[in-house]
Amino acid sequence: MGSIGPETGPVGGEISGEHPRKPRFLCLHGFRTSGEIMKKQVVGKWPSHITSRLDLFFADAPFPAEGKSDVEGIFAPPYFEWFQFSKEFTEYRNFDECLAYIEDLMIKHGPFDGLMGFSQGSILSAALPGLQLRGLALTKVPKIKSVMIISGAQFRKPELAEKAYGSKIECPSLHFLGEEDFLRSHGEKLLESFVDPLVIRHPKGHTVPRLVDEESLETMNAFISKIESDLAKVTSDSTEYNSPAEHYLSV
Repeated sequence: MGSIGPETGPVGGEISGEHPRKPRFLCLHGFRTSGEIMKKQVVGKWPSHITSRLDLFFADAPFPAEGKSDVEGIFAPPYFEWFQFSKEFTEYRNFDECLAYIEDLMIKHGPFDGLMGFSQGSILSAALPGLQLRGLALTKVPKIKSVMIISGAQFRKPELAEKAYGSKIECPSLHFLGEEDFLRSHGEKLLESFVDPLVIRHPKGHTVPRLVDEESLETMNAFISKIESDLAKVTSDSTEYNSPAEHYLSV
């Protein structure tokens, strides 16, 4: 596991007392990869003026890979997986254990403002806000305020899909869709589950894309500015609520 950006205190707040803290994201890697691999995929591809605005924590999934990884020969092991699934992606094994593990991560290393996921990690990241809203996951941690979904899709098990996407997800979301990605059609379908999703399209396949063209950078900057603004408002409201007692006595 690893983090870029400053570690926050147990209740978040400010970094130095002068500057508001950066939005903190728990990053969930792809199937049979690792937190360290995702860190290389993101930090190695995205401009520093983007990553420097975010506090990213890259975690390893709870289960060692049960088979060959698609990144063998590209990235070094170890490799991990968040849960196991059937060929049709309609049955899942160790799913409840995965949800409990993610909650433990958020308790230990948070607070987190959002989730960033790639592939299997993005499927989780997209479903967790809805599951949390219904009290079915992440009940011991603050509400997820935003998500970044890279090569995402919906869960296909009807019962789980209804719980995760039965109502449109209202938190700000940014979705990356690759023209050659085998999950692209599923990622397009996932957009329907979110209110006003922002989308970055790229010509590549199932990968974390580079952010080099003006349109992608503009969309990314707009998303970060939105979550920075929302975080600043929450921080301001919290500061006002915790003002000295004299303020309330004078009202």
